[in-house]
Amino acid sequence: MKIYDIKELLSSNPYPGRGIILGCSGDGACSVIVYFIMGRSVNSRNRVFEKTNEGIRTRAHDPALLSDPSLVIYNLLCVMDDRAIVTNGDQTDTIACFLLAGKSFRDALLTREYEPDKPHYTPRISGLVEQDGSYSLSILKTADGTPACCQRSFFEYCPPIPGLGHFISTYKTDGEPLPPFEGEPIPVAINLAGGLEQFARSVWDALDENNKVSLYARTANIITGESNDIIFNKLQADQAI
Repeated sequence: MKIYDIKELLSSNPYPGRGIILGCSGDGACSVIVYFIMGRSVNSRNRVFEKTNEGIRTRAHDPALLSDPSLVIYNLLCVMDDRAIVTNGDQTDTIACFLLAGKSFRDALLTREYEPDKPHYTPRISGLVEQDGSYSLSILKTADGTPACCQRSFFEYCPPIPGLGHFISTYKTDGEPLPPFEGEPIPVAINLAGGLEQFARSVWDALDENNKVSLYARTANIITGESNDIIFNKLQADQAI
């Protein structure tokens, strides 16, 4: 199995869109989450990440520039006891409701499909991290570009492998219409030797300067649950949480 350098993957791609990286630190002690958003329109670029009581959400930086909140304002991270949900849309809330009802990540996403933003039909990407560091990823997209059919794919990684993560994004690259991500999540190296901030900043710096909007990163100790977080917002000064 080839393990990729996430910085090289991102620096050579002008527009992966939204991306999720889930994995485990090299010492096996912590689960790792990275989520970023990019944007081409004013509505997409006019966003920042902010902390809530339950996790992290997107917010319009300038409310006057917000033309349509339906697909750009959402809870991207929800922490429930010893589990963390991360997604690129309001399916975060769907997954949380299903888990609270004793149902599964898969059950929740079987009720959802890709976004209705014709002609792109942006895929919905979602992740779930368990307390032991095991994680799941999912992508919901059109089947071979046919909006009449939703292709739902699920990937489970249990137990996690120290120093390894998996990356999935909404798009393969830039285009008109935007081509969806293809294949399985990409195995990437997780290197926290310099700390969470250094790793997160390396991912942030690799994103296309014109299109990047915000990035969130989190580690959680698998034994104690103690967590650390950081946010980078292009429209605000970098801020540690």
